[in-house]
Amino acid sequence: MKQFHDIFVPAFLMLLGPLTSEAILSPASDDRPRIVAFGDSLTAGLGVEADESYPAQLQRRLDSLGYHYRVINAGVSGDTTAGGLRRVSWILNNKPELVILELGANDGLRGLSIDHAKSNLRQIIRQLQDGGTTVVLAGMKLPPNYGHEYTARFEAMYRMLAKEYDLALIPFFLEGVGGSSSLNQADGIHPTREGYEIIVDQVLKVLRPVMNERLPKPSALQKQS
Repeated sequence: MKQFHDIFVPAFLMLLGPLTSEAILSPASDDRPRIVAFGDSLTAGLGVEADESYPAQLQRRLDSLGYHYRVINAGVSGDTTAGGLRRVSWILNNKPELVILELGANDGLRGLSIDHAKSNLRQIIRQLQDGGTTVVLAGMKLPPNYGHEYTARFEAMYRMLAKEYDLALIPFFLEGVGGSSSLNQADGIHPTREGYEIIVDQVLKVLRPVMNERLPKPSALQKQS
């Protein structure tokens, strides 16, 4: 945990970043069901090539597994839960079958109110579900220098929301990557291409059961894998 703290804290402002969207719009001719990766710079892929971000790598993995879906990168560097709430209408305009919701890290790193962050996430989830979208929630953690009470409440927020809304939960989005100097860029917080490969593995552990149960069935290729 000390290694995570030593690498994470000095670079935490890098996550806040400029509010520039890296969203990739789906071509009108692409009629595949859509999965929207909705998040901040960790979703946008700040610092890596567009085809190295986790949504891009997830697209290739789904293709190789025979899942016929279009992954849309709706990551915005610096986004908070409040910013995400303002973008829900845009997300729904993409008519997603599923949304992977990765927000809250910037709220926590700024020391913002957990109650406000929880309220924003609750509203985002409700609006997405009311729009007929299946939501997968990505949990986050904070370094220990934010204090035990704050970090514990922050981490518990995701578990509570997942239980409240019956969501599939990725317990920690950066599992196996956070704090690793070899899997993060020089800022110590944004993953490298290799780091995102590991994140995609973690995402798929949660995503595949959801897709198999609640979304259109994959092709025969997936069944043989």
